[in-house]
Amino acid sequence: MKLMRHGKPGSEKPGLIDALGCMRDLAGVVPDIGGEVLLPESLAKLAALDPASLPAIPEGTRYGPCVANVGKFICVGLNYADHAAESGMEVPDEPVLFFKATSAICGPNDDIVIPRGSVKTDWEVELGVVVGREARYVSKDEALGYVAGYCLINDLSEREFQLERGGQWVKGKSCDTFGPIGPWLVTHDEVPNPQNLGIWLEVDGVRHQDGNTRTMIFGIAEIVSYISRFMSLQPGDIISTGTPPGVGLGMKPEPVYLHAGQTIRLGIDGLGEQNQRTVTEDGEAREPGKRNAV
Repeated sequence: MKLMRHGKPGSEKPGLIDALGCMRDLAGVVPDIGGEVLLPESLAKLAALDPASLPAIPEGTRYGPCVANVGKFICVGLNYADHAAESGMEVPDEPVLFFKATSAICGPNDDIVIPRGSVKTDWEVELGVVVGREARYVSKDEALGYVAGYCLINDLSEREFQLERGGQWVKGKSCDTFGPIGPWLVTHDEVPNPQNLGIWLEVDGVRHQDGNTRTMIFGIAEIVSYISRFMSLQPGDIISTGTPPGVGLGMKPEPVYLHAGQTIRLGIDGLGEQNQRTVTEDGEAREPGKRNAV
């Protein structure tokens, strides 16, 4: 299944995509896409529905974040060796974990707001894992059984906030709109091998990232198992699993960063695409490298 959420920000309703690619409303069936609705038994009930019996959603309706009420937004850093190299960092011996604030979550095609004081806002296309049942100390062999499905994520980052302002990476990862997820939560049965998915991102029509999840250092099963040793994972938690090379930070001869007035397009095989434009908080364009007012 391809599950989604639709409607105005803060008022999204649950839905799904039928075999013809049409949006269907699930508001009369489940309260939302998240939490207990992602348990295996709940997903099985949704899979048994006849999509044609559900109300159609008008074309052009906004896609909201594909998961509601996310409890934890956990990210894995430096999970592609060539991305670690372009970032000037060592390949890690264990998964590098950090959090992104859930307030950063937005719809897949919503505007990306360049934060005040930013001169180094960057892009990162990533495969997202949506947890489907509570996981504690699970083995690598069992780990994929705790996954409800997968989604596309743009793990936007402000590199100065992240790397030059002290403290943890969370500051550079958690600005509002820095976590577009969706358009769909694609259930695990439609993604038999999450370690062989093409993954790409373009800015203003120029492709900068063009990779495959098979080059991850730590695969999905290992990541889920590893995280579950340190904290329990709950249904609806999201894990963002790292980005391939081609981020702005790694551009040669010098880094290239986002500014207002640009367009970002990204996708993963079978998980759909995102299309975003960059804006400032006041909606005005700024020249590249000009710091937004504090």
